Amino acid sequence: MRIWDASTGQPRVKLTGHSQAVTAVAIAPHGTRLGLTDVGCSAGLNLNVDRVGITYSNGQSLGDPSSPVQPSSSIVGDRPIPARAMPEVVARVGVDLDPLDVTDADDARWLRACLWPDQPERAARLDAEMALAAKAPPLLLQGDAVEVMPGAFARVPADALPVVTTTWALSHFPPGSRLRFLHRLDEAAAGRAVAWVSVEGSESPRRYRHLAIAAPLAITSSAWRCSTGRLCAPTPSAAAGAPCTAPSPSS
Repeated sequence: MRIWDASTGQPRVKLTGHSQAVTAVAIAPHGTRLGLTDVGCSAGLNLNVDRVGITYSNGQSLGDPSSPVQPSSSIVGDRPIPARAMPEVVARVGVDLDPLDVTDADDARWLRACLWPDQPERAARLDAEMALAAKAPPLLLQGDAVEVMPGAFARVPADALPVVTTTWALSHFPPGSRLRFLHRLDEAAAGRAVAWVSVEGSESPRRYRHLAIAAPLAITSSAWRCSTGRLCAPTPSAAAGAPCTAPSPSS
């Protein structure tokens, strides 16, 4: 996972070897407020990233130490993790074809049924996460992400940075929908800064090697700028400045 500086689009630190998946983190050093949109959100639990406390293996912590949700994470390497407070989150929007409501008893039972029965610690953590989400439920938009994203962006105040997260979601999109989704991000980034945090697996970037989006996005993949100046998903032999083979947004 990389942690990005939302004001510059540059990576601040890369963390590996996590014992817990830590997603949807964007650092805004100049007090930028954030509007989070999680695509493929299920119940939207990732939208509470600023409401949890994360303890790292070096003893450092990030987030709310009084939160009932306290994941732990191991660090490999000697690069530092952010020490400043989490930025203010002013909008939380989840997008899913069939979102789950943690305040609904049937949906809550379904979420619990998705856990392995021999891991009671995960069940306890899920209960804590659902209780936290129930205190201030996010806005959940039902529908195809390609169609719903404009409405999700519209719910982020103009003075806040939209942060879009996709965690193991794009692999479920048909190839054409992946391209249209990136064009939605491109359209939003034409009028304001937009950050995209993507956790899709080591093989996913290769699947997106023909997708290109405009430059104003800060994303967490190993993307490079091709000869057209667009931001392109990498191929195994990609290099900065290489000829672009990606189709234009109109193709």
